[in-house]
Amino acid sequence: MTRPCLALYQPDIPQNTGTLIRLAACMDVAIHIIHPTGFTFSDRHMRRAGMDYADQAQIVTHDSYAAFQDWYRAGNRRLVLLTTKAPASAYAASFTPQDVLMLGRESAGVPDSVAAEADLKLRLPMASGMRSLNVAICGAMVLGEALRQTGTLPEV
Repeated sequence: MTRPCLALYQPDIPQNTGTLIRLAACMDVAIHIIHPTGFTFSDRHMRRAGMDYADQAQIVTHDSYAAFQDWYRAGNRRLVLLTTKAPASAYAASFTPQDVLMLGRESAGVPDSVAAEADLKLRLPMASGMRSLNVAICGAMVLGEALRQTGTLPEV
């Protein structure tokens, strides 16, 4: 069954990556890591970070953004970028099972060229004056909504 999935564009904080890997394992969705990362990404380092969920997660690594592009285009997936710069709310969107929810680097988001390529750009509404949510929290909130809308939440 096709389900929405997560993609992390060159993540630079290992704790957030670990949290999102755990989320992907618990929600039974794939998580795509687009290299390079801002930290050493290996089985040994993931275990040391206490990521015992890594063995249960569907982790797919891409050596570059170009390799990731090849994957999502070949699968006729829709690239959904979660960004504070988007005008549309994630709660106004209609999600599909083919959606790839992309989260940018914690320090810099994604380059303009990557943002321009996104099929859909979404943000989470926040209280006035607030800058942004933690990337892992944002990913969890939007993934939950995408799974709910597509009827692909894990069985209780």
